[in-house]
Amino acid sequence: MIKGGQNYVSSPPAFSNDGNRVLVCTGNTVSIFSSSTGLQVSSLEGHTAPVTSVVVVPATDILCYCWTSSFDGTVRYWDFSVPETVKKLDLGMPIFSMVIPSFLGSPEENNAKTANVFAYVSVHDGKAWQIRKCSLTNYRKVGKLVLKETERPEPLIISPSGKFLGIKHKRKLHIWKLPRVESDVAVAKKITLHHTKTITVLAFHPTERTVAAGDVTGRMLIWRGFGTQKFLDHSGSNNRISMNDGEDKHGVRQNDDAESCSVWHWHSAGVCLLSFSPDGAYLYSGGTEGVLVLWQLDSGKKKFLPRIGSPLLYFIESPDPSLSLISCADNQIHMLKTPSMEIIKSISGIKVQVCERNHQPADEVTVAVTLVELSVDGSIMGTVEIKLPEEGVGGLVSLKFWDLDSDTKRFSVSTVIYEPHRDAHISAIAFHPTHRMAVSSSYGGDFKIWVCKEGDIQQKGQALQNSGWMCHAVGSYKNKAMRAATFSADGSVLAVAADTVITLWDPDKNVLMAVVGETPTPIVSLAFAGKSEYLLSVSHGLKPRLSVWSMSKLAMAWSYRLQIEAVSPAIDSSYFAILALLPESNERAFKGNGIILLFNATDPVPVASMSVTKAKGGGLAFLKGDLSERAVIDGKTSQTLLVYINGDREYVIFDPYDKEGHELSIIRQDVPLEETGQFGYSSIYGELPKFDLQKDKTASVISTASERPWETIFTGSTHMLPPLTKLCSVFLESLLEKRTALAE
Repeated sequence: MIKGGQNYVSSPPAFSNDGNRVLVCTGNTVSIFSSSTGLQVSSLEGHTAPVTSVVVVPATDILCYCWTSSFDGTVRYWDFSVPETVKKLDLGMPIFSMVIPSFLGSPEENNAKTANVFAYVSVHDGKAWQIRKCSLTNYRKVGKLVLKETERPEPLIISPSGKFLGIKHKRKLHIWKLPRVESDVAVAKKITLHHTKTITVLAFHPTERTVAAGDVTGRMLIWRGFGTQKFLDHSGSNNRISMNDGEDKHGVRQNDDAESCSVWHWHSAGVCLLSFSPDGAYLYSGGTEGVLVLWQLDSGKKKFLPRIGSPLLYFIESPDPSLSLISCADNQIHMLKTPSMEIIKSISGIKVQVCERNHQPADEVTVAVTLVELSVDGSIMGTVEIKLPEEGVGGLVSLKFWDLDSDTKRFSVSTVIYEPHRDAHISAIAFHPTHRMAVSSSYGGDFKIWVCKEGDIQQKGQALQNSGWMCHAVGSYKNKAMRAATFSADGSVLAVAADTVITLWDPDKNVLMAVVGETPTPIVSLAFAGKSEYLLSVSHGLKPRLSVWSMSKLAMAWSYRLQIEAVSPAIDSSYFAILALLPESNERAFKGNGIILLFNATDPVPVASMSVTKAKGGGLAFLKGDLSERAVIDGKTSQTLLVYINGDREYVIFDPYDKEGHELSIIRQDVPLEETGQFGYSSIYGELPKFDLQKDKTASVISTASERPWETIFTGSTHMLPPLTKLCSVFLESLLEKRTALAE
């Protein structure tokens, strides 16, 4: 079984202590990537629900430990160098966020805190949202209550010093001063800062009582000296600061507890990312326009990293001062070289982009893609787009055909057909298995067969290949809505669902050949099984049903009353798989809300079954091609692979016939399994040249006697010095040669 497709940017990632690894929350696991190559090297598996936080334990040695929290209600302690679980704590409530203040602050403070580790967690007890303080070292039960709200709180933000905890809530910013780690008190003091717009993100200064926040309009607010009245000890007269004078509180609203508040505005849309540099001299900001801005706090000067191509979510500094990363909303993590902010490596999750398009955050969604279909060989794609109506006017439907460029592996539009079925919406697209032919069906009561005509066009003296799709035939049946369509394995039969009946057509002559049965509710999906001996139909409505029809008898062979979400026939066999939704009463028994059943079309008894989660909106497909040929299970080649993709676009590749659930591996071709990145000396100065110790000793003696470059190599200006690699290699090699000469 191979899993993938997880969201890489659902939670902030974390660097290992040496900066060589990046820990990323990916679904129910934590994937560990190499920061030098961008390749995954291992993963932390054990959580049964999505991981919400990962916190690396700081250390000055080679130890690699981290804490993770999850929606499954557990907190786990890992040694991610192995990797394995060292400790597991069950809080019994879904954990939405976790911060550990005892890992922040100076190294001396961290050493004193290691004996007692506390965490603040955001949980839900089934009635209300809560923030609690828990001991991870001596855990017995869920800790003391910090905050209780009816609405879900935002992620917890901890200050780099570990002294303050912040939460944004609509137009307010709540800040707590945290007690000493060994204290049994949950939270001692709290202040609230106000704003006129909804706050989207916040960040604490590493050394000063300064907090920055961004809002939905693109503005950034910087409160300096927050908590002067409530957080500081004013027992002495010299330390007492008067905050009643309005002139001393420039920009502060509603008599908030802060010395001043300044507003910066550059972003054209909402601010999604804020982070102070480790020395506190700079502030990073990013918005939905996909631009990273570096602000100098004292002067307000700016530096930009534009055209990242997606809204920015998180900015994480590495222990290596020359490396940092940003997480983007398009499921990508970019490694940055600082301070130049150059992207040097990317970690990419599943990202589907048919063609290049510049990211425009201010654009409203005006077009919706409702259908996507690929030809059998994947060289042609058909899409249906609907231009959303504006003020009740519009709703234009267009059918597009795309050709795949074999070199760039990108699709380009070959034909656009506006209103192919007048003002009716398109219900399905299907491609002929061997010819450049397609069919589109509509709810308006007709279907159209399209054929591709190829020709040459002249452009600037060059002959270019051009393909255009034209309507070949139009068909209908009793003016009923055409809800689904599919071709047989050889393409000789076209099956079209006309509401509750199935019509069979000759696609070349556009002649109705037969009408098959009738179902109680409208048919929404059709598929041929095997070599087209059987036809599968899926009906939705009050009486959902899966029906298997015999093409030789033109009658129903068998059926089940199931709510089917997806169906996929196997390639060149009579087997097919279905994804069925389970009633809520059966979810606990089946450990999920869906089930995958594998059938032989000749037998109504399932061959295999598999319980799944997030089945609503999911899909199924049998793999074909090079990947299935390289799949190995338990040392044997697997002939059939099935892909399940859930509603969150996470996929699983497995052998449906493997009942014991053996691990599935793919034999990779031309992919290095080991890291090729350089470390230590070689990462800075490059590899030292290799020299042969078995070379002719006589020549070495002569060379040593005649050349002593280290005596003159440092003469002249410093900028003329040769690289260190040359200095070291020449000097060390000369010593080795000299020793050999003395031995003789």
